[in-house]
Amino acid sequence: MNEVSAEASPEGRKKWLSLWVLAGALSMIVLDGTIVSVALPTMISDLSLDFSEAQWVNGIYSVIFAALLLTSGRLGDRVGRRNLMVAGVVLFMVGSIIASMAADGDQLIFARFIQGIGGAFILPTTLSTVNATFHGRDRAVAFGVWGAIISGVAALGPLLGGWLTEAFSWPWIFLVNIPFGAVILVATFLYVPETRAKILVPGLDIGGLLLSTIGFGALVFGLIEGGSLGWWAPITSFEILGFTWSTSWPLSLAPICIAIGLLCLTLFVPWERHRARANKSAILDLTLFQFATFRWGNLVAFCVAIGEFGILFVLPLFIVNAMGMSTLLAGSILAAMGIGAFISGASARHLAARFGAPTVVVIGLALEIVGALLVSFILAPTISGWLLAGVLAFYGLGLGLASAQLAGTVLVDVPPEESGQGSATQSTSRQVGSALGTAIIGAALAAGLAYYLPTQLATVDGLSSSSAAQIEASTEDSAGSSITQIRDSGTTGQLGSEGPAVADALSAGMADASRWALWTAAGFLVIGGLGSLQLRARSKDSAGQQAIDADTP
Repeated sequence: MNEVSAEASPEGRKKWLSLWVLAGALSMIVLDGTIVSVALPTMISDLSLDFSEAQWVNGIYSVIFAALLLTSGRLGDRVGRRNLMVAGVVLFMVGSIIASMAADGDQLIFARFIQGIGGAFILPTTLSTVNATFHGRDRAVAFGVWGAIISGVAALGPLLGGWLTEAFSWPWIFLVNIPFGAVILVATFLYVPETRAKILVPGLDIGGLLLSTIGFGALVFGLIEGGSLGWWAPITSFEILGFTWSTSWPLSLAPICIAIGLLCLTLFVPWERHRARANKSAILDLTLFQFATFRWGNLVAFCVAIGEFGILFVLPLFIVNAMGMSTLLAGSILAAMGIGAFISGASARHLAARFGAPTVVVIGLALEIVGALLVSFILAPTISGWLLAGVLAFYGLGLGLASAQLAGTVLVDVPPEESGQGSATQSTSRQVGSALGTAIIGAALAAGLAYYLPTQLATVDGLSSSSAAQIEASTEDSAGSSITQIRDSGTTGQLGSEGPAVADALSAGMADASRWALWTAAGFLVIGGLGSLQLRARSKDSAGQQAIDADTP
């Protein structure tokens, strides 16, 4: 082992109060994510964001989050987990203030970049503190409470985001983090103990940080920008720092970035092994993957995040633009998913006590898969909001069961002194999944729009091909926001009497494209479901081996 525990966990009432504070800090991140998803259609309209910028609002946050999680987990072990959490909360508040004042897409994306750094400091330090503080039966109870709190906040987020955007304006979805963060800071110093580990290996893994950051960043950039830059041949030029990637070049920048990202992530593994063999500090302890529960658990977390965040990216755009509902109603419908997750997350520990945590994860993934498929099958512009909310609540039941028990299951075999690395790695898997979920499912939605919109517009009588092409491009570029403008104009807009028919055709096309994107999300959930079966089998093997070891004199 490279580390040894340096501080004992607190006892009694203060220990449980610290759990609430830590969960509150993480809840701020969860709340922000769900609020931003609901308000995204409004931000697209107000700031004139194009499709790729809309993806980057979520994507840049997740990329930075994922790239820094491993390093921040190790940094928290060095400088103190509470210290780093406080720094993260402050940065998150600063990013929120900048976001609230954003006047264009670039400023908003920069603010999300700052928030991503703060979030990367908060998440691993909170989870590793819980893992190092609670032991035995208390740990199972703590993770159950943890999951219920997070699920409850996830339920509140869409509703709060919809209300703030509708009643005030979208900047308030970020300003709400300021009083919340201030309370967390005060409570942290009052109740959260400082925990750290003694680092016995020298140096900082700068090479690993660069490889992981460039790898994740280039991969997500290529996936998000592929639709606008071209998946192979360049269809538009790209300018950065005075350099122009011309459309006359034989290859688009997108596939090159994807290749660079995959290469860097591939090189990351032997580099980390080299650091370990040289007895130098590494941001990823690859020996943790010798635990089968850790390997399969991270795969499950990755796939669940792709499905969850892909759905959260697609549905708000569909509900507001294709269904024509307000942001508040969209938030109310999406809140059903969080309510379902809260209900199941609160009861997950009782199910885990009876059937075992790995089995609960399997059940949760099965419900998620069925829920995602049901949403895709019933999706239509004229669908009842109540029906959609009911199916999303069913999906949320699975999400709550899987999420509440997955964290403890992944870390069950990880030694407490490695909890910082273990929790940071698991969190990285989830955040990489979040970034790729927005990128991959967003790309599937963009591809679906490009395919289905022309087909639907062709059914509108009297619409010229040039007008159809212009409308299609505008709808794709605005992620469907132009549908609302055409619908609201009725017969008095530029399209005249054809306006309502065009709005209906675009809504139908967006429904088809959204359905395709949801099928893609469901595919990743199926992979996660298969991984959860392996996780369950390996957990049984681990438990059996521990029982044999305990009986051995």
